[in-house]
Amino acid sequence: MKITSFQNLVYQTTVKIPKGKVSTYGAIARAIGRPKSSRATGNALNKNPFAPGMPCHRVVKNDGKVGGFAGGQKAKIKLLEKEEIEVRDGRIVDFANKLARL
Repeated sequence: MKITSFQNLVYQTTVKIPKGKVSTYGAIARAIGRPKSSRATGNALNKNPFAPGMPCHRVVKNDGKVGGFAGGQKAKIKLLEKEEIEVRDGRIVDFANKLARL
């Protein structure tokens, strides 16, 4: 699979999210200089060829909702909870304090 330069930027930024923290699709898009590319960021993460080493489970929606995941939302929540990120009703608990600054 050929990785585009956009996907490469998304992956390089996503890998910087520390364990126990999350970021958003929008924050990643802004960090790579493509502020209107939140959806494209999500699509790039969905096609992530580096799983499970790429922490795409740490990327959530701007409102703190967990969002999608190639392995299913339940699997994403399980991965987040292993990193001591509490999820309640599909949303990150204490979202503001769990948010990584990129």
